[in-house]
Amino acid sequence: MVIDGLVAYTGGINLADEYINKVNRFGHWKDTGIKIEGNAVNELTKLFLLDFTLNSKKDINIDFNNYYVNDTNIISNNYVIPFGDAPKPLNNFSSSKIAIMHLLNQAKNYVYITTPYLIVDNELMRAIENTAIRGVDIKIIIPHTPDKKIVYGMTKSVCRQLSQLGVKIYEYTPGFIHAKSYIADDELGIIGTMNLDYRSLDHNFENGVWIYNDPVIIDMKQDFL
Repeated sequence: MVIDGLVAYTGGINLADEYINKVNRFGHWKDTGIKIEGNAVNELTKLFLLDFTLNSKKDINIDFNNYYVNDTNIISNNYVIPFGDAPKPLNNFSSSKIAIMHLLNQAKNYVYITTPYLIVDNELMRAIENTAIRGVDIKIIIPHTPDKKIVYGMTKSVCRQLSQLGVKIYEYTPGFIHAKSYIADDELGIIGTMNLDYRSLDHNFENGVWIYNDPVIIDMKQDFL
């Protein structure tokens, strides 16, 4: 969601009653989102306009510059970088997958992950394995109550493999955790729409925010704990 080019929101939360726990489908629905202000909003504006023009059934000529805002009121020494993904041939590489692997490869002390689905390819499996072998504390929270039983079975299979590497897997027992967040060493963070599964990372339109050295990472860590 982008409002006047000044404020943007992204994360796991969809527009449905169960996401605000007005309707109970799988127990308590746990999710995360992030609010962005300042010039970083322009990147999510661009992603929306790209998706909008791509999915329109007629040619639309949009001057993107008309929607960009130079917000000089927001000053920060930290990095907040929105990014987006699209399936091939629109995008020949996964920005989300690269960002997650970059976070894993840089971690020295810990990596905390929340994801509703955990179905990783060999490349991501090796990245998680190498990070664990280096002695990094990896904790992953998945749902206790599944929304898709076949997918949940695949997730549990991956959990067994990761547990043998020393990765600690936890289930969110109050219900369904839909949050997609990644934190490392109190200084790196990712939050967005992408799940830790190959369909989300390779075939879907997704977006996320790469965060470096911003205090919001500590908020994300406290929420995880």
